[in-house]
Amino acid sequence: MKKFISPAAGALLSGIVFGIGLSLSGMTNPAKVIGFLDIFGNWDPSLAFVMGGALIPAVVGFNVKRRNGRLAWACEAPSAGVTKSLVIGAAVFGIGWGLAGFCPGPAVVRLVFWDTRVLVFVAAMLAGMAGARWGMKSATGEG
Repeated sequence: MKKFISPAAGALLSGIVFGIGLSLSGMTNPAKVIGFLDIFGNWDPSLAFVMGGALIPAVVGFNVKRRNGRLAWACEAPSAGVTKSLVIGAAVFGIGWGLAGFCPGPAVVRLVFWDTRVLVFVAAMLAGMAGARWGMKSATGEG
């Protein structure tokens, strides 16, 4: 089968489309995200529609995988089920999202504006990722 686009170009194009979608939907605005999380205050449900819209290509992609036995990209669904690491990671992600109003995708998109809050968030995110990787290696005896 002939490739029409290199994997790196495909990833770049996907990232650009994703960033444009996040920007157009307002998801790069922390106030909008915090408005969604504030269910007892002035709740803004629009993030739920963005998440729902993201499910459409995911469902299509995984249905293609189910039929063909593979995805167009190197990605496999986790098979370990719900683990302690998954629960802790999800909790840390949620706490960070709620406190800062950013999650990794929108924060990376906002880097183009050189906003100090975003730079601090991304630096903390990268430090956390490095710390988690070091912790996992230490726990398994690899580090």
